[in-house]
Amino acid sequence: MGRLRFLPEPPLTTPSSFSPIDRPWRLAAFFGPYAALALLFLIGLPLLSLSRAGLMLWQAERVAATGIWPEMLLQGVRVDIIQLSLLALPLLLLAPLLALRPLWPLWRRLNAFWVILALTLLVLLEVSSPQFISEYDSRPNRLFIEYLKYPGEVFSMLWTGFRLQLLAGIVLTTLAAVTATRLLRPWLRQEHSWSMWKLWLTWPLLVLVCALAIRSSLDHRPANPAMFALTGDPMVNTLILNSAWSVTHAVYGMRHEARSSEIYGQMSEAEILAEMRAARQSLGDARPLLDHPEIPTLASQQATIRRQRPLNLVIVLEESLGATFVESLGGVPVTPELEKLKKEGWWFEQLYATGTRSIRGIEAVVTGFLPTPAQAVVKLQLAQRDFASLASILGQHGYESEFIYGGEAHFDNMRGFFTNNGFNRVTDQKDYKNPVFSSSWGVSDEDLFNKTHERLSAKHQEGKPNFTLVFTSSNHAPFEFPDGRIELYDQPKGTDNNAVKYADHVLGRFIDQAKASAYWQDTVFLIVADHDIRVRGDSLVPIERFHIPGLILGADIQPRKVKTIASQIDLAPTLLSLMGVDAEHPMIGRDLTREPENLPGRAMMQYEQHYAWMEGEKVVVLRPEKAPEHGHYDLRTKHLQAASPPPEAKALERRALAHALLPAWLYREQRYKLPEAGEQAATLRR
Repeated sequence: MGRLRFLPEPPLTTPSSFSPIDRPWRLAAFFGPYAALALLFLIGLPLLSLSRAGLMLWQAERVAATGIWPEMLLQGVRVDIIQLSLLALPLLLLAPLLALRPLWPLWRRLNAFWVILALTLLVLLEVSSPQFISEYDSRPNRLFIEYLKYPGEVFSMLWTGFRLQLLAGIVLTTLAAVTATRLLRPWLRQEHSWSMWKLWLTWPLLVLVCALAIRSSLDHRPANPAMFALTGDPMVNTLILNSAWSVTHAVYGMRHEARSSEIYGQMSEAEILAEMRAARQSLGDARPLLDHPEIPTLASQQATIRRQRPLNLVIVLEESLGATFVESLGGVPVTPELEKLKKEGWWFEQLYATGTRSIRGIEAVVTGFLPTPAQAVVKLQLAQRDFASLASILGQHGYESEFIYGGEAHFDNMRGFFTNNGFNRVTDQKDYKNPVFSSSWGVSDEDLFNKTHERLSAKHQEGKPNFTLVFTSSNHAPFEFPDGRIELYDQPKGTDNNAVKYADHVLGRFIDQAKASAYWQDTVFLIVADHDIRVRGDSLVPIERFHIPGLILGADIQPRKVKTIASQIDLAPTLLSLMGVDAEHPMIGRDLTREPENLPGRAMMQYEQHYAWMEGEKVVVLRPEKAPEHGHYDLRTKHLQAASPPPEAKALERRALAHALLPAWLYREQRYKLPEAGEQAATLRR
């Protein structure tokens, strides 16, 4: 028998060597050592454009309202070229070292791996986009990255509430990986065909083209998402992007978050503080600033209500309980218990959240800290120690503080932040024995309030002053709660309306239980939302979705309707006065016990990269690298309408900018803290 001979593969340029799925390789093969990267563009560009077109059709009503859909598609291709060039650049830079004949097999395998991975990730992010848009009214952004840190909780939530979408995403992503692998098979047979000189002559040109494509602009700054904000609808603006570029910029922003507020403009430290002082005066705030050399916002607050023994404090932070769920605030009628309770205490008619996430609500309510485009300080490194909070302030007065949660307290770094900043104890999911009901996010609100009542009763018997922060979770997708507790508001069971109605039901039961307990007369309760659910809208900042309920009751609190516009940052100073606690603290929020009821008030809201400052019904919105936008917000109709700049426009813009820059500066310089123990106010004055 003769020896077997293995015939060489037919040359790639022979038409017969291509199956239908390999035909894109005909054009890619022309680029020699760069053929795999060429295929990345040949497949990636139509893939991303088709995904964008599909999302635009899905959101056709909002896209049509902008009237620029052709420009959206065209600018979208520009964004896609930027992203694909970013993916190609690392390999392109290695070409002179690896694309030579001795290392050619390594070059082929590295290219194949990189391109398959890149195409798979592009598909994964695009497949994830519809559900993310449904939840957050935006393409995947920094929240997408943050949730990746908690795979257990997130996967459980997806499997329970979004199983079909999860399975479809897995199938499509797997199909993308298999298809990309099939498309790259001819590349693994590609022979070395270019001379060294040809490689070295073309390489600088391709690197230059790639760099220019990434920059995508001849202006002094490269292209960024703000450049593609072509409409007044933030969600539509994100459709112009692709999800990979959106996430890429989120990662970049997280690395540069300490100075993030400077995207709106710059002011000197003296100017920032001068504007802050002027804003205090305009609101009639007579609390003196102490001119502390290290804590510029440190103020002396004497409680307006004098008590022989200050009250204890319980804050119930309700997950996603926006005004959209409160009938008297213009929402659906699913909070009857809250509607009954509002007649018994301070009821806020115009209270606004500072952001759209739970940790932003925690930041505002517990620390009184202003929002920024960066992450909330709960997760930022420089705030993990000696950062002022209600717990640390009350700790100086002998209070013990506890955080009670139904899930795992490490989520969003809550446990770390709280224990390092004044809280003495954290109670979370592992501390519940035989819970009535458990869901993706932990035990039910029913179990949470049973535990809270148990802990408050024990603290009362001990006789020590105490602060308890309670954070609910039943009103969180996928909206799981026990059967038989409420008459469902709508079908099917797992809806936000039903989850809110259940949360309201158990809240009412808890308050009834508290009223019948000895600790009621010694305690002031705050019930407030962290944020509204699914904050979205076609305006630069959907102010109506920042509107939240707030109620202070308990002890001897008398009924009152608070009509002024207020922010979550105003709650902590107000509570200190109602409790009868004198304090020196850096919180710039208002003590509403001091204000006349006819003041228009003010609030601030961070919505992605936009920052809204509202005084009365006048609104100014700060935007990155663009002029501020002015508007008028009708409190009755909850409608924000663009308006010509008022006569005091420049003053409003400066005030908004100062309050956007202030928290970033305080955080960066670690100046949001309490004075050292025993330090006297008299020594602080200059």
